[in-house]
Amino acid sequence: MTKYLSLLAALSLFTATSVLADMPKAGDTAPAFSGTDQNSNVVNSADIIGKKIVLLYFYPKDFTGGCTKEACGFRDRMGDLQKDNVEIIGVSFDSAESHKAFADKYSLKFSLLPDSDGKIAAAYGTKMETRNLSNRVSFLIGLDGKIVHVTNSGNAQVHFDEMQAAIDSLQKKSAGAM
Repeated sequence: MTKYLSLLAALSLFTATSVLADMPKAGDTAPAFSGTDQNSNVVNSADIIGKKIVLLYFYPKDFTGGCTKEACGFRDRMGDLQKDNVEIIGVSFDSAESHKAFADKYSLKFSLLPDSDGKIAAAYGTKMETRNLSNRVSFLIGLDGKIVHVTNSGNAQVHFDEMQAAIDSLQKKSAGAM
């Protein structure tokens, strides 16, 4: 009986860990993603990558202090990001309706993808272990579809600073290649 319980415990541990994907790192090909945003627009990574640099950011929940600060911070940097050919896409477990209300209240002019089934968060390894929430993680995806930089921090300012530095570095590389 003890042997059976040990085998069952080992099997359940294997199953639980194999469901969670490892978080991609700089240099990895970005996992493909697709979803319908708060405005009913279909957002498919295959339609964007190669045309724009993608700043894909995962956050825990609409209308919470840190998530609002992060979303508004990206909103306030939109002009500069657009000049650098960067498209911002936010992802959380919230519904499209919640995203719509959040975007309307804070004048967010970028796509927020609902990930209620957790497939996008699973592909990027951002899901919290015990809750249907994502950790605060940002991925900068280059024109070649490779991840350029990953920021994994609870501090929104760290995301802004690191993403801007990574974008600046990409722009310098592009200018040097011409």
